Amino acid sequence: MLGELIGEWTGKRVVRRVLPGSVPIIEVSFEESGKVLGVSCMGFGTYTAYPRPDGTMYGEGQGLIASMDGDMVTWKGGGAGKFKPGGAISYRGMVYYQTASQKLGRLNGMAAAFEYEVDAEGKTATKLWEWK
Repeated sequence: MLGELIGEWTGKRVVRRVLPGSVPIIEVSFEESGKVLGVSCMGFGTYTAYPRPDGTMYGEGQGLIASMDGDMVTWKGGGAGKFKPGGAISYRGMVYYQTASQKLGRLNGMAAAFEYEVDAEGKTATKLWEWK
């Protein structure tokens, strides 16, 4: 069951490229800022996305969140995506955290469900909910 909304972020896609291989792999890096557990933070991450035969995408990524006080959190996650008009894409998935921060320590061991949207201009929006 989804619990409380634990974070909201906005930002931008900063790099997008196609990696070589027999199946195209798209690599995307992004930067965002917002709040997690009520703490103002900035973050960045990179994910790779693989096209599926039905036209959807599967992606896995990792990144770093830093509070304005210097607390750091790393994350890894994965999700399924679908294209929207104009080249926008929408992902839904799960993310997992690791931190030594006392202030953000509640994230350790938490599974968080996410919605990640990228519009046609590369603007990002993320929402995170604790999965209980």
